[in-house]
This record gives sequence, structure tokens and C-alpha cells, in this order.
Amino acid sequence: MQEVVVLFCCFFVLRLISLGISLRNEKRIKALGGVQYGKVNSMLLAIVHIVFYFSCLFEAVYNHHLMLDSTSKWGLALLIFAYLMLFYVIYQLREVWTLKVYILPEHKVNKTFLFKWVKHPNYFLNILPELIGMALLCKAVFTFCLLFPIYLVILAVRIRQEENAMKHLF
Repeated sequence: MQEVVVLFCCFFVLRLISLGISLRNEKRIKALGGVQYGKVNSMLLAIVHIVFYFSCLFEAVYNHHLMLDSTSKWGLALLIFAYLMLFYVIYQLREVWTLKVYILPEHKVNKTFLFKWVKHPNYFLNILPELIGMALLCKAVFTFCLLFPIYLVILAVRIRQEENAMKHLF
């Protein structure tokens, strides 16, 4: 199997692990009376995220960009950073981290170093570097130019929804 495909599969498995954590936390949050905000937006983000990933893979296979070179190594470095940030954010938020926006009746705002200094670290230190990294790893120029702007619009709506849902907590 080619290097890029193997790495793609590794990162996809990590994404599935994060999904499992999210689903477990979501079940607990619902049981505690948590309310979800931005349901449609969360679904759109998930769909575009999956399409982005597999479009990058398709583009790599179609264009025979399956071995690591300097561009894909930059993508790999960015992906490693993005996933380290993902699991650090999960660690920091613990039981309240989900892929969706949920607010608990007794929701506590995380005030650790990362959350004090970076607004929305999951988006700016994980998701955006992850997508850029995947596009670089796969040399998926078409995917990046087409889907990244779409993702940014959906993410901007998500950030607004999250801030509106949490404004009473600040």
C-alpha cells in the first residue's frame, strides 16, 4: 500500500476514535439535561468534513500522489499537530467535549491556559490545520479550492451559534 493511503487511514481511524468519544459524551450530556444547538449546522459540518477527507484521498489516488514528498511531509506535520491539539482539547474538556454544540444546565466554562489564550482552539488549532494538512498530504488542490471555502462558511456559522449558546455563561 502507498504511504499517503496508509497515513490517510491512520488519521481517519484517529478521527473515528474522536467520534466514539464524542458519542459517549453526548449520551452522558443528554442524560444530564444538555441541550443541543445548531443541529443542522453540525450535520453539514460532519458531511463536508467526510466529503473533504475522501475527496482528498480520491484526488491523491487519481493523480498518483501516493508517496511522501516535501509537500505531503508538510501536510503530515500539520496533521500531527492538528491531532495532538484535538486530543489535548478533548483532555481539557473531558466529558463535555463533543462534535456537536451541547450546553448543560450547570455548564462550566473551561478557563485553562489554552482556552484563555485561543478562542475556539478546537476549530483553529485542530480542524483548520487538519483540513489544510490533509489537502497537503494528498496534494488535493481541487478539493482544497472547492471545499475549504464551503467549510469555512459553515464553520463561521457554527462559531456564531456556539457563542450565542454560551453567552449567558460569561
